[in-house]
Amino acid sequence: MVTRKSDFFQVYRTEPGLLSRLFFFVGKMRLNQSLENGNFARKQNVLLTRFLKIGILLAVVAALFFTAFFLVSNYKKNHISVKSIKDAWKVYDYQKVYDLGHSFLLENPFNNTVLAYYGYASYYLAQSQTDSRLTQTYLDESINSLRVALFNSSKSLTPQLQYMLGMAYFYKNSLTSHCYADLAVKYLTLARENGYKADDIPEYLGLSYASLGLPMDSISAFTEALLYRESDSLLLSIAEQYYKAREYSSAEQYLFRIIKNSENDEIIIKSENLLGNIYIDKEEYDAAMQEFENVLKKNENSADAHYGIGVIYEKQGNIVKARAEWRKTQKIQVNHAGALQKLSDN
Repeated sequence: MVTRKSDFFQVYRTEPGLLSRLFFFVGKMRLNQSLENGNFARKQNVLLTRFLKIGILLAVVAALFFTAFFLVSNYKKNHISVKSIKDAWKVYDYQKVYDLGHSFLLENPFNNTVLAYYGYASYYLAQSQTDSRLTQTYLDESINSLRVALFNSSKSLTPQLQYMLGMAYFYKNSLTSHCYADLAVKYLTLARENGYKADDIPEYLGLSYASLGLPMDSISAFTEALLYRESDSLLLSIAEQYYKAREYSSAEQYLFRIIKNSENDEIIIKSENLLGNIYIDKEEYDAAMQEFENVLKKNENSADAHYGIGVIYEKQGNIVKARAEWRKTQKIQVNHAGALQKLSDN
């Protein structure tokens, strides 16, 4: 082993090639080691890059998944479908049907199914209102929606739409000074002709004809209605129409039947007042007075009974007593049309 500096130089002088090879070998080892270290670093960088790419890809996929999930959930939450409207209808949630239908029709204004449900819900909501303005608003929406639905309705749905439209017009006629009874008759009649079956159609037709001043058509419809359901109010309606048609004997038959069998004091009072008016027209004043007195025994504040007694006194030439009765009438019912007219004329 060379341990001294002089020995190193001695070797260099005697074996210069050996020392060169030694330096070359050492340099090569260091170069190989450097190359190996570089390759290892590059491999580490490649692996790290791959892991980063995979991590980024997984993060993007996860972000897309959660975004899609959120969008789908939000869409399901806010999306209004025909099915959701039908489901609300099945549980009689008319307000929900109305709200969902309103939103749906803003984007799809001519969807017949939703137009029909929206019209039906509006009609039933109108019936439940205590504010007449809201009632009118719901009825107008019902009518507009049902009329649009009729333009392109299926043959099977048309009769039902006509029935509901007729009912909406009937209800509207009872709430306004304008006449819609003719439209109620039109659509209820069309519904029947197209095969729609409902036991209440004859009665509503009878009431609509009565509103139009067509007593005989009204009587015909009411008589048909009796086949489905007999009631004191229906019998009274028939009697009223016979009275307007001046068919007094027929009217009396129905009134006698009500007075004898009914347990409804209000309807009995109306029947006795009407019977009193028939007797006045027949100039049977004693019989008329008896009917009005019967009414006052049940209700001393019956404006119609006091008015009728006043008319009897007028017919008998006693204007003082007549005016006294009409003033009583007006105290009970300020806007009683008959009393106002009589006091103005006498």
